[in-house]
Amino acid sequence: MGHVIVTYKVFPKEVVDNFDELKKEIKSCMPDSSSLEGYGEEPIAFGLKILLVQVTFPEDETGIVDVFEKQLEKIQGVSQVQTLMVRRTSR
Repeated sequence: MGHVIVTYKVFPKEVVDNFDELKKEIKSCMPDSSSLEGYGEEPIAFGLKILLVQVTFPEDETGIVDVFEKQLEKIQGVSQVQTLMVRRTSR
């Protein structure tokens, strides 16, 4: 069984200096069968940064990615969520 690794861009509603609270919220809405691979930050403009989130999902669970994306969009303080990259791995 393979896995799907998805990288998301999470845009905050306003300028954020510290993403710790947002990271906790993201971790709390993770499906049990998925795993968080890591975070990154990317400057956009005028002091605005986005949070990059990389998550591994089991390939054989239908709809798990859509459910997680909807949970991300519901987090307070999140303006928008974009999928940056999707790739398959056999690990």
